[in-house]
Amino acid sequence: MSDANNKLEPTPLTLRGSGGIELAADQFGPDDGPLVVFLHGGGQTRHSWKQTGAKLAAAGMRVVTLDCRGHGDSQWAADGDYRRESMVHDLLLVLEQIGAPAVVVGASMGGLTGLLATAAAGEAISALVLVDIVTRPEPAGTARVVEFLGQHRDGFDTLEQAADAVAEYLPHRPRPKNPDGLRRNLRLRDGRWYWHWDPAILDRRFEAEDPTAVVERLEDAARAMTVPVLLVRGTHSDVVSAQAAAEFQALVPHAQLIELGGAAHTAAGDDNDAFTEVVAKFVLSTRK
Repeated sequence: MSDANNKLEPTPLTLRGSGGIELAADQFGPDDGPLVVFLHGGGQTRHSWKQTGAKLAAAGMRVVTLDCRGHGDSQWAADGDYRRESMVHDLLLVLEQIGAPAVVVGASMGGLTGLLATAAAGEAISALVLVDIVTRPEPAGTARVVEFLGQHRDGFDTLEQAADAVAEYLPHRPRPKNPDGLRRNLRLRDGRWYWHWDPAILDRRFEAEDPTAVVERLEDAARAMTVPVLLVRGTHSDVVSAQAAAEFQALVPHAQLIELGGAAHTAAGDDNDAFTEVVAKFVLSTRK
């Protein structure tokens, strides 16, 4: 492959999701490389995967990182539709537009989207990587995530205040000396910094969802999976315990489990080098 085709810097993409919603994405790497699609967690953006995208591109892979509806530079749903089924439909439409098959890598919310999509994707999803998420996550850990997302709706006076909030939420990570990296996840409006995602995601997403029915759908999709599956768990995660990971492997006996020592629920960011290496090896193994 020529250096010209080995695009380590992202190329912006504009894609369409369910109902015509506009979705922002970045593409890294050569057009003819194995396709890997990354879906972030709730409250995050496609920039969560920037370092991994560049590294996989350098290894010859084609990487697409997507801002899910209501997040980052993607459109907010005017009707507040952030149901799981709508996000699944978004993913299926994205795969049609960028070309499949693809290995889908999803963290938390993105992982559940990818898991549910396997039931309808046919050959469009060739393999699945779940980043610290399973069909039955720990209630206390999940509640902590939702609580953090629901805080600070009135924004922050400064980036330093936002950095303090993140440091309190992620005490296992060193606090960055320079908070400018948070600009990718915040937007300045009327002199205050706000998280760059639609608060209606928390207010309206689950209105029509029965929690028991959601778990049943997830477990049905998990049992039916035949594609290669990798579960990446942070050993310090409060969302996916060792027991929960074992229960998932009982549902999906062919699933591989990799644990990242010292990482928590934000496993990909806690040890990005180790995470990227694990994903790269898995993607290449699926092509044999």
